[in-house]
Amino acid sequence: MGKVRVDSFAVSIDGFAAGAGQSLDAPLGAGGTALHDWFRPTRTFQRNVLGNAEGESGVDDDFAARGFDGVGAWILGRNMFSPSRGAWPDDGWRGWWGDEPPYHCEVFVLTHHARPPLAMAGGTTFHFVTEGHQAALTLARQAAGSADVRIGGGATTVRQYLQSGLIDSLHLAVAPVLLGQGESLFAGLDLPALGYQAKRGVPGARALHVLIERTG
Repeated sequence: MGKVRVDSFAVSIDGFAAGAGQSLDAPLGAGGTALHDWFRPTRTFQRNVLGNAEGESGVDDDFAARGFDGVGAWILGRNMFSPSRGAWPDDGWRGWWGDEPPYHCEVFVLTHHARPPLAMAGGTTFHFVTEGHQAALTLARQAAGSADVRIGGGATTVRQYLQSGLIDSLHLAVAPVLLGQGESLFAGLDLPALGYQAKRGVPGARALHVLIERTG
């Protein structure tokens, strides 16, 4: 069985994973797009997400690329798939990433509202799980086999898995940004009490990469 990982999860210096006032036009809220300024120029983002041939190498790209290595399944919160709330609208929405999402494997979306699986180009299939985060992890582990499961976010989803002690390793990309308010990653969490320790920090060109592991 592989590990359960969080990779390339961007937060502000004050611990917010999105700004206030999230909407369809501003899915990361006020100021939230700056959290990902480290990621967008990387070769990994340019190639895997935009389909471009070029991009920046270096420490930031090394961490971005590592986040896709050895991953056999993903878990996402609903907002990582759709901006809608409540029952699924009949609006044809197929995710934030276009016809070929960058996952290329089975993706399990946490939701309170059932819907059929959605197969996309490039090998991605979205499955919508209504039985909770632990049920989603069981399904993701089955799909991943010996590979790892990556928890993609958002902050509420990551907090759920941390609170349950189910995440083995957490890579935070700390952006040099203060948001002041928004969606806090650490709200209500005592990471040392949950068995997590910060192992090291690696400065990149646009973010500080902090590695946290579950040791207890």
